[in-house]
Amino acid sequence: MEGKEFLEAGKIINTHGIAGDVVVESYCDSPEVLMGLSDLYLKKGEEYAPLSFGKAVPFKGRVLCHFKGFDSVEAVIPLKNRLVYARRSDFRLAPGQHFIADLLGLPVLDEESGVCYGHLSDVLNYGAGDLYEITRPDGKKAYVPVVPFVKKVDPESGIVIAVIEGLL
Repeated sequence: MEGKEFLEAGKIINTHGIAGDVVVESYCDSPEVLMGLSDLYLKKGEEYAPLSFGKAVPFKGRVLCHFKGFDSVEAVIPLKNRLVYARRSDFRLAPGQHFIADLLGLPVLDEESGVCYGHLSDVLNYGAGDLYEITRPDGKKAYVPVVPFVKKVDPESGIVIAVIEGLL
């Protein structure tokens, strides 16, 4: 599925030292995925400006980065709390993997009856695994652990779940 060319890849959460290093919270599957990209991008209006890595190393579950051309703490202070983006084409997904951006808004359907319980509104992860947030037709939120309840994810037709009593 082809969607937006640029996807949110992380957020610059702080500066580090005085030489222009920043700490980036990775929105990718792991900090190593973010570090494996050749460039990140800052959104300026409708345009995306490249940020080339001078270095990128793991740092306390995040990524410690130095971007070329940003050589002082004064240069990176304006980057703090900014989202960074990556080109969709820079990622290689294995079969069955999808970008979260392509799943948001998909209908969530019952495995047996096909009843639509609502639409996927967010994907959360608190360490134990992904949790799908479903916005129900009445506007209320329901949360479904991906394992073991999500049976099929198809960006073209929706997300199929197995429901047990009390899940929704």
